[in-house]
Amino acid sequence: MAHTGLCDCAWRNRPVAISNRSAAKYPGSKKLKFLAVEYQSIRQNYFYQMKNFYRDTEIEQLAELISNYPRLFLITGAGVSCASGIPDYRNQRGEWKRRPPIMHQEFIQSEATRKRYWARSLVGWRWFGTAEPNCNHQALRQLEEMGLVQRLVTQNVDGLHQRAGSKRVIDLHGCIDRIRCLTCREEPLRVDFQHLLEQRNPEFVTLTAERAPDGDADLDDIDFSGFDVPTCSNCGGNYMPKVVFYGGSVPKQRIAECYADLAQSKAVLVIGSSLMVYSAYQFCRHALNNQIPVLGVNRGKTRHDGHYWLKLESGCEEVLDALVTQLSQRMN
Repeated sequence: MAHTGLCDCAWRNRPVAISNRSAAKYPGSKKLKFLAVEYQSIRQNYFYQMKNFYRDTEIEQLAELISNYPRLFLITGAGVSCASGIPDYRNQRGEWKRRPPIMHQEFIQSEATRKRYWARSLVGWRWFGTAEPNCNHQALRQLEEMGLVQRLVTQNVDGLHQRAGSKRVIDLHGCIDRIRCLTCREEPLRVDFQHLLEQRNPEFVTLTAERAPDGDADLDDIDFSGFDVPTCSNCGGNYMPKVVFYGGSVPKQRIAECYADLAQSKAVLVIGSSLMVYSAYQFCRHALNNQIPVLGVNRGKTRHDGHYWLKLESGCEEVLDALVTQLSQRMN
């Protein structure tokens, strides 16, 4: 009933008060226009306040659940790194925002695909390689320092969790700071390979393009046929980022490590991921089948909807700092 009272106050009583106060100043149509603007402003403010109220209540509920199930198996996705300037792949409906990324076999088999990938990566690396951890990474590091994290499994390939100080991290899809020869398995640093790319393709150094996920850049209407991709200095083989492309397989040992940590966890917390990729979603399915609570923080559709114990429809940065504060208070 208190909720209804707020609504009556905001929508019914307040406009009447304004009309009495402003009749002389805003006669006729001007008065009606003023009231309409004020009414809309009050509605917006009301919904904003109620949204914050419900979100704060949900954060309290999330903190209580974590307190009851304190060893977390964290799964993080692109939503965690968006505040670092790294775009995500999907919209709130779980659909691609742009053309789907390059497939694993396509990269292996097609020289044209490799030229296109490395040309776009040359441009994208200039900003991706300098991205810094944001408040979300820092908050998750704090959860680890509070002893609440069994394992953090990230789908991101940016290495920002480690740079923020998190130690219990598994890079499910690898990390893009290294590349690997597909023949002899040599692993140079990506930053060194960037210098080779720029030396051999100076006409691409000055190009600019819209940022795309994982260090890609939306270069359009460019002829990539003349792009010179360096090959391995040891054997002449082709280099590939040390990450799992779409259509590729996560190493079995890495998956086994994740399951071993999941077995030691009390709950799963999904943060900033739609879980549309099975490599991460499989852990939520396993948790569901083994009565392990699954909690979520994600704005928009996810593959696990309908099965969360609690899901907050919010951005990561709207939740994580407040969550850390709530948990700190509970532990003190």
